[in-house]
Amino acid sequence: MTRSFLGLLTVAGFLLGVGLTPARAADTGTITGTVTVTGQSTNADAIVYVEHAPGPFKPPAEPAVMDQKNLKFIPHVLPIVIGTTVKFKNSDSVAHNVFSPDHEKYNLGTFSNGESKDHAFNKCAKFPCAYVQLCMIHPEMEAYIVVLENPYFGVTDAAGHYTVKDVPSGKYTLVVWHPKAKGKLEAVNVEAGKSVTANFTLGR
Repeated sequence: MTRSFLGLLTVAGFLLGVGLTPARAADTGTITGTVTVTGQSTNADAIVYVEHAPGPFKPPAEPAVMDQKNLKFIPHVLPIVIGTTVKFKNSDSVAHNVFSPDHEKYNLGTFSNGESKDHAFNKCAKFPCAYVQLCMIHPEMEAYIVVLENPYFGVTDAAGHYTVKDVPSGKYTLVVWHPKAKGKLEAVNVEAGKSVTANFTLGR
């Protein structure tokens, strides 16, 4: 094989490599919209997620965090990819407990200010798997952890706005989950480099 031919192969390989990476990165779109929850004081805490996206997916290396502060779980709704570990923190001056009666159930016991407990969410028989988070010491405290199969999800703010970023181009079913309202779904077509809008109104 001549040196000139090897040089051509090297250049061709370099150009191919340069072309592939941007193409893959650019082959995604964004889903945006609003969720209106009738009968509620806020439109926050609805999870909008893509069902059955191409995978496989790995959970993040760092744990997600749910804090306990001012006698509240923060955030109130936490979506995660299956396999994610959640670190439960206690930033209050009083002791807290964390437990859930859902699915395989767990009780992390009681822990004081500055302490934390971890729990890995490795199971889900049918997505989404919603776990209510409760405190035996403070029964008014409540939150939700929702286990999903992929990272393409967004959570609404108080005005109901959400964004789902970096979704691979393709046709999907978009699903809305809310802790106090009946969910909905809608078909969407995500195109590379573009944004698609999907709005929902939820009721009981």
